Amino acid sequence: MTETPAPPVTDKLPPVGVDPTRASIARVYDAFLNGKDNYEIDRTVLKQVQEHMPSAQELAFENRGFLIRVCRFLATQTDIDQFLDLGSGLPTAENVHQVVQRLRPEARVNYVDNDPVVLAHGRALLEENENCRFVNADIFDTKSILENEEIRSFIDFGRPLALFQMGTLHHYNGPREQPKAMMREFIDALPSGSYVGLSHFLDPQNEHSTTARDAEDAFLHSPMGSGTFRTHAELLELFDGLELVEPGLVRCADWWPDGPQLKSLTSAQRCIAGAVGRKP
Repeated sequence: MTETPAPPVTDKLPPVGVDPTRASIARVYDAFLNGKDNYEIDRTVLKQVQEHMPSAQELAFENRGFLIRVCRFLATQTDIDQFLDLGSGLPTAENVHQVVQRLRPEARVNYVDNDPVVLAHGRALLEENENCRFVNADIFDTKSILENEEIRSFIDFGRPLALFQMGTLHHYNGPREQPKAMMREFIDALPSGSYVGLSHFLDPQNEHSTTARDAEDAFLHSPMGSGTFRTHAELLELFDGLELVEPGLVRCADWWPDGPQLKSLTSAQRCIAGAVGRKP
């Protein structure tokens, strides 16, 4: 009787997106948003951050609300009809294409992520939408985005477009100055009249700074291992070369809210900021 050969031994780890023992940025955000596509290891990150910032889930909710309002603004107040969403994460309610295509049915939306679970969910969701694409690429590798043939065949870089970095750059784990260089490359590659939407964890440099830095420490020492809080001045550098749309770089909660702010902002709401910039 012939024995079945044993499978080869390998030290290679499975992709983080499909490994339930390793936290995934996309799944952690899903946990923050009370989603169901996450594992216990992802919920552990949420719990660790909540020990220092009890309102931590508001970081994700404010980021999502800001994204939705920016999409509505661009779809109604500009002529932008193509969107490049970097680090889109797991599909949830009111994705970019759902917001903009409701207002501009012809708008094209190109999502980019390299999490296997995100790609599987996203491609299934968009199977019948010819004006959407999901591309597998590293959003922190500008060359892999700007020279990507799939993206270039779908998004026309000869016409104005909207580029989104929503809640992504604070998860870059390299040199602290690198996101500024990254954004400079992206902005340089955009045609005149393009817009950039960006949100990021904020150190407000006031009485909430301690909470922000404690939350940062919790993120960095969690199973996910990323989550940097930058100051207002540091975030402004990410928009170099752009004209900021009013009200400029502000807390996400203050960027054209849907109504009056009747409740006091939580610490988390005070620790995430965003802006939209236009390339002249």
